[in-house]
Amino acid sequence: MKVDCLIIGAGPIGLACAIAAKKAGLSNLIVDRGTLVNSIYHYPANMTFFSTSDRLEIGEVPFISNSPKPTRSEALEYYRRVTLAWDLKVNLYEEIVSVVKKDQLFDIKTTKTTHQAASIIVATGFYDLPFLLNLTGESLSKVKHYYHEAHPYFGMNVAVIGSANSAVDAALDTYRKGAKKVTMIVREAEIGSNVKYWARPDIINRIEEGAIKAYFESTITEIRQDEIDVKTSEGEITLVNDFVLAMTGYQPDFNFLTSMGVKIGTDVNRTPFHNSETMETNVSGIFLAGVICGGLKTNKWFIENSREHAELIIKKLIS
Repeated sequence: MKVDCLIIGAGPIGLACAIAAKKAGLSNLIVDRGTLVNSIYHYPANMTFFSTSDRLEIGEVPFISNSPKPTRSEALEYYRRVTLAWDLKVNLYEEIVSVVKKDQLFDIKTTKTTHQAASIIVATGFYDLPFLLNLTGESLSKVKHYYHEAHPYFGMNVAVIGSANSAVDAALDTYRKGAKKVTMIVREAEIGSNVKYWARPDIINRIEEGAIKAYFESTITEIRQDEIDVKTSEGEITLVNDFVLAMTGYQPDFNFLTSMGVKIGTDVNRTPFHNSETMETNVSGIFLAGVICGGLKTNKWFIENSREHAELIIKKLIS
């Protein structure tokens, strides 16, 4: 298949790019190695968005939710509806193997076929690659880098690593759904300041009353089948443990970007090179859209403030 624009990533911003391309009369195709809006699908089952539904809208399709802040299930339903409403061409469960530029076209080889495109938009997000602890025992099945729901942890001793939204949500959820004991291991001196405004006082109160134990300025040093070792500000301790929920954050696939020739900055956030006015990278014809533009600064771009990337890219393509 030959298209004007091939979009890598079927998340909300990838869909927004396809809609903008279609409105401009550009043939396009979305390719994703997972399901539609794969990152949202892997969010916790009962997650509530920080944003209101109107700020998650794309393609002039209204997002109606039961409350001002929509849930994961409502978002999945909404983006399915957007895809159908715009009749977007989406190839799911198809992974990009290689991208090679020949003359003015890109040859894109996937696990299923080969495509040709005049341009490429990379909108892959960052949720597929968790930051690893690089500890002895991390490969044990008890260690989870993604949190889906609380039921598996009923009656269990759970350690949650981190202090951001995902860690706070996991700690509160497992505590309220019957975990035997929930312990937070936090590298920082306090719960993150960017935690959702309704969750931060909740977790602080649970810690202060002793319902959830928190070790601040602490790190896990080793994981075993029934225990973990923790280095705290007061010395080393060993805790009985059944599961470790390592909510340590995620990162973009820098190797994939560099394989296409996209330069990665030497700054602390490893920001991929791109022109902020056109979103084009150092490789002519390859563009970035969405949260991947921030590199390791994954809290810079969200759905609501990166929807405009689609318009900037398409404006450049048709100029």
